[in-house]
Amino acid sequence: MSADPVAAVTELPSEQRPLLGDSREQVTDNGTIERQPADDAEQQDSGDAAPLAEEPDTTKLALIMGSMWLGVIMNAMDSTIVATLTAPISTSFNSFKLLSWLATAYLISNAACQPLSGRLTDIFGRRTGLIWSNTLFAVGNLICGLAKSEGMIIIGRVIAGMGGGGVNTISTFVASDLVPLRRRGLWQGYGNLCYGLGSGIGGVFGGWINDTIGWRWAFLVQVPVIVTSGILVAFNVKIPVKETDKSRIRRVDFLGAFTLVLSLVLLLLGLNSGGNIVPWDHPLVLVSLSLAFVCLLAFIYVEDRVAAEPIIPVRLLLNRTVLSACLTNWFSTMAVYSLLYYGPIYFQALGLSTTAAGARLIPTAIGTAVGSLGAGWIMRHTGRYWWLSFGTQACLVLSASLIAATMNERLSAWPVFIYFFLGGTGHGGMLTVTLLALISAVDHKDQAVVTSASYAFRSTGSTIGITVSSAVFQNLLNQLLWARFGDRPDAAKIIPRIRDSIDEIKRLPPDWKVGVVRVYMEALRGVWVTILGIAVLAALSSLFMREHILHKTLARK
Repeated sequence: MSADPVAAVTELPSEQRPLLGDSREQVTDNGTIERQPADDAEQQDSGDAAPLAEEPDTTKLALIMGSMWLGVIMNAMDSTIVATLTAPISTSFNSFKLLSWLATAYLISNAACQPLSGRLTDIFGRRTGLIWSNTLFAVGNLICGLAKSEGMIIIGRVIAGMGGGGVNTISTFVASDLVPLRRRGLWQGYGNLCYGLGSGIGGVFGGWINDTIGWRWAFLVQVPVIVTSGILVAFNVKIPVKETDKSRIRRVDFLGAFTLVLSLVLLLLGLNSGGNIVPWDHPLVLVSLSLAFVCLLAFIYVEDRVAAEPIIPVRLLLNRTVLSACLTNWFSTMAVYSLLYYGPIYFQALGLSTTAAGARLIPTAIGTAVGSLGAGWIMRHTGRYWWLSFGTQACLVLSASLIAATMNERLSAWPVFIYFFLGGTGHGGMLTVTLLALISAVDHKDQAVVTSASYAFRSTGSTIGITVSSAVFQNLLNQLLWARFGDRPDAAKIIPRIRDSIDEIKRLPPDWKVGVVRVYMEALRGVWVTILGIAVLAALSSLFMREHILHKTLARK
């Protein structure tokens, strides 16, 4: 038996040290044992490893990242612009049900395409992926600005979602390609600061545009800026691509891509339609959800047994840290996006303009930037993230608890600002912590696909969150309106108008108005309680992440 107690521990099989010995271990300063994937140290000697980029100096890195972050800012602006303008856009088409589709049309295509971006840009290159993403994002916004029907604006949101998701994810891949793990969190914080800046500007800008020259210009003015980002990317982003004997097109996992996209689209179509467009027992919902499950099983089989270069290697999701981080992203984003889309409804129900409602989303954006930058700074100086993850999730749960307990028509403005700031801080910190946990838990060659997998969880989470919140809100609003006003002679005419347009509250008779506002608050309280439950699930999921090494060099040595 070894005389060295540390050596004795490392000789024993345990949960941290697999029996087959397929990992390396390091003993940290405090005596704990941390695993390092076996391929990390030899990845440059492995035939399967992607080539490492040359680490640029700070000035060059800022230029490269700034080219991409311009598109990230516009993507973030777009999200809060639409969140603020959903009610005016729905009202202009005389359909409050369009509110849910405006969000989910974008997010369905976003969720369906984001998982593909990791493997596709591994094959075709980051720069090519970014140029295509910016092009689709610009075209989608142009269609939205010119749309003359509900169907056309939904098509525009679908195309914009295909591009917008790529802008965010691929910029994250590039940062991981160029920045060592120990500094990666801080640069992610800078990226999230840009995203927070865009989010903060978007709500106010969208509301101001709507109140002055009309909501269409909120989409149209984005187009030239997005095009500029695409041009800058073409000149500045140069990441080496792994070359093989196969042609690039033959390396694409078309069957995996098809089954994954189909499963996500069917899942989100069924969830968004149920209780919103058709009843939950309608054939559209039942068939969509059933086929989504079948396609998901087919995707898992293809990725595990058929694909040579799978879109998402199934084995990665069996890693405890990867699964925990993905689920944390999933539930946290459900909660935050539900608040992002129903927060403005709360403010507008109280009589605020779209501009004022958008301005009240600024604390969330500021909190996101603070949380992300703060988490990155702490990880750079400590190399640790588990307790930091615990703190960010506690912040999100606290925010959701305060909102569910106190946010009603009698609450003053300042507490709401604090609640939204806390929620943004928890969310921003979570984004940075889970990203570092994910890419530190896998080999360098897998960091893009595992990052795109986390974005897929995030995108489906945002869509599911809005869908669930919409179902809760619409059902409660309908029930409470009929319970309170159903016996009045004009109820059959007024209640449908109230459900289809929030602006209808301003035109209600005096004996209706106070009661309708109270009903809106009660229906929204159902949304707030739902958000709290989801935030608790996110916090529980985060507890299962392991602490991995945050290396100081790109070679992870």
